[in-house]
Amino acid sequence: MKKIILTLLLIMFIIPSLYADEVTNENSSEPPQEQVAENQETNDNDEKEEGPITLKSKSGIVIDASSKKILFEKNSNEEMPMASMTKIMTMLLIMEELEKGNITLEDQVTISENAANMGGSQIYLEAGKTASVKELLTSIGIGSANDSAVAMAEKIGGTEENFVSMMNKRASELGAKNTHFVNAHGLDAENHYSTAHDMAIIAAELVKHESILDITGTYETTITHQNGQSIWLVNTNSLIRFYKGLDGLKTGFTEKAGYCLTGTMERNDMRLITVVMNAEVKEDRNTDTINMMEYAFSQYYKSILIEKEKSLGSLFVDNSKAREIKYYLKDDVSVILDKNTKDIKYKYDIELNEVTAPLKNGDIVGKLILKYDNKEDFYDLIVKEDVPEASYFHRLLNYLKDILSGNINVIGK
Repeated sequence: MKKIILTLLLIMFIIPSLYADEVTNENSSEPPQEQVAENQETNDNDEKEEGPITLKSKSGIVIDASSKKILFEKNSNEEMPMASMTKIMTMLLIMEELEKGNITLEDQVTISENAANMGGSQIYLEAGKTASVKELLTSIGIGSANDSAVAMAEKIGGTEENFVSMMNKRASELGAKNTHFVNAHGLDAENHYSTAHDMAIIAAELVKHESILDITGTYETTITHQNGQSIWLVNTNSLIRFYKGLDGLKTGFTEKAGYCLTGTMERNDMRLITVVMNAEVKEDRNTDTINMMEYAFSQYYKSILIEKEKSLGSLFVDNSKAREIKYYLKDDVSVILDKNTKDIKYKYDIELNEVTAPLKNGDIVGKLILKYDNKEDFYDLIVKEDVPEASYFHRLLNYLKDILSGNINVIGK
């Protein structure tokens, strides 16, 4: 009888104790109770978020790249660190310098101690050695190399500080009014911040340089240093490989910024830009990006109102042989409509500049002002051929033609 009682006591006191230990071990990785409560509050807020989709990231936006129309947003004007998405502006300035002819992809860049000693993502550049602009740009766009970003900043600006001033000036020109840069790479620094909206605007400008997408849309490649060492680059943006059609643009991560991603892809002649900022885990930034892309592509379409291939008229060019030349739109006049809208009413005005030869193919000669839905959009007008300056003989000939046609009154009134 005593044995039975003893056995019952063991069951009553020892086994519950063991079970309690087991439960404690299972939950040992969970955060303290205060943190659990905070996370629950965040989840509740996410569930109450109004809109067609729910983002886990703190901030996000999707826009049409050409019109910059906002198709969905969440806290898109909240200022926060943007980590290596900073390099979107760095790459934009590089591409603009290439377009101007101030640098070439083959130019060799001497690596400074400052660039070589950068931390974070890097391709281990050696001070005193050289690397081509192409190598550095490739490593920025694919591998998010901080040392390459600083090397290119010094190449273009003379110093990184001067380059940062150029970054801030360009941001202001683009209307990114809630952005301030203090470096070219994106490592956490005081007063270095942007917003999802501003990053989208800067990204939309970058994708106008279509060749950058050949870099940012590459999943992996190899570059070779001057010393013969090969560096294997794998794109920090895994969606390049796993989400068909995405061809950019830039990821970012620091402790303060969390996981960030600016994405871009084109479908049905419409290119979108998405930005997510301050996701807690990488999977959330990827999921949020895909959800915004799929939502926007499913709900909106691009309607071209006036094609850029169509001549809109001719303008007088002073001091030229031909005197008149046709002008065209630089880009299609298009609008983004939701799929319940089939047509819109619009009108436009054309304002031409007074131009004098010589002109080059692509020179801006005026603007088209599109008016619809109580707003105005502006489109550049360009010439599509070179217009050389007239010789003295042709100037005289044109003058005589003007007299004979009555365009010039030689007597005066």
